[in-house]
Amino acid sequence: MKITEGGVCAAKGFKANGIHCGIRKNRTKRDLSLIISESKASAAAVYTTNLVKGAPLAVTKRNIANGYAQAIICNSGNANTCNAGGEEIAEQMCALVGKELSIDSTDVVVASTGVIGQPLDIAPIASGMSELASGLSENGGDAAAEGIMTTDTVKKEVAVEFELGGKICKIGGIAKGSGMIHPNMATMLVFITTDAAISPEMLQKALSSDIADTFNMVSVDGDTSTNDMVVVLANGLAGNECIDSENEDFATFMKALNTVTVHLCRMIAGDGEGATKLLECSVSGAKDIKTAKTVAKSVICSSLLKAAMFGADANWGRVLCAIGYSGADVDVNAVGVSFKSSKGIIEVCRNGAGVEFSEEKAKEILLEREIEIIVTLGESGASATAWGCDLTYDYVKINGDYRT
Repeated sequence: MKITEGGVCAAKGFKANGIHCGIRKNRTKRDLSLIISESKASAAAVYTTNLVKGAPLAVTKRNIANGYAQAIICNSGNANTCNAGGEEIAEQMCALVGKELSIDSTDVVVASTGVIGQPLDIAPIASGMSELASGLSENGGDAAAEGIMTTDTVKKEVAVEFELGGKICKIGGIAKGSGMIHPNMATMLVFITTDAAISPEMLQKALSSDIADTFNMVSVDGDTSTNDMVVVLANGLAGNECIDSENEDFATFMKALNTVTVHLCRMIAGDGEGATKLLECSVSGAKDIKTAKTVAKSVICSSLLKAAMFGADANWGRVLCAIGYSGADVDVNAVGVSFKSSKGIIEVCRNGAGVEFSEEKAKEILLEREIEIIVTLGESGASATAWGCDLTYDYVKINGDYRT
């Protein structure tokens, strides 16, 4: 298994494009993206658990209820959420794609991201559809990745190559997400494509299982979005024997999917709004997986810990505090904490109490771009990892005038 180029177009039979159609005022920003498979594909998705849901989610759920789809259309700049007639607009987006590409409109996944509560005008989308479709290309993954960005500062895309039954397969994805990230089912917007042959049922099982250890372990600011969606399309053009049970090929596919999703998780967390650092909390020695996950997520979500990391302050008490209120049943007298980066590792807490350490060395370690917070619970062998970012002045600046 190896990282390869191409993002959502790495797999056979997928093309993509992204353009500026006029939803966003800034003409330099792409705001409409399209991904198409040359043949109908198995489809699986997971969605936000927020009771307030974007209209596109309802339409997508209906469209892929049969387990198949062929295209994904997504706009940025407007979330199409809490709007009268929102579902009709989402359906019109699907219809425009269907007409332009000569496919069934119900085989289209639709997504939107941006400001909540503002009407989404179909006119710019309709006027831009011909340009969007005519520009579809096997090299269009970059443009599609740009078209779904909102406050993101970098494109998020990755692809891997792997083997199933002697056939070379690829799986790739793009994601957007920078703020309003604290998922409870999916996260942000993530579109994944693969040429592996896998049944819709097994694809859904793979995705639902994977997000528990990946996207559900990311937090930027504690806010669960209304438009969170992760979608996977698998068109089977690699020619492997279709995966329809939990066999060895399914395990290999799961590993490939996880490689892609972990990469995207790290990119999303590292590009949190205003962030200067990617934080990774690794918990080991827990009595069970649930405890490990609860502790890791609590640490990564702590505003005080996030602020301390912004200031490169080795305030390990913030870690213990987050563990203490997490709700996890742990022996606080057995907890150990260390901080690690490319500059080294330093132990700051052992058996629930502080140890002598060099503040200068700790500062040097915590000034790096990527920081690992290592927590040992000393009770058993379960482990988990969560990803987040530091909390900076710019987070407030970005969100202070996000709508206006």
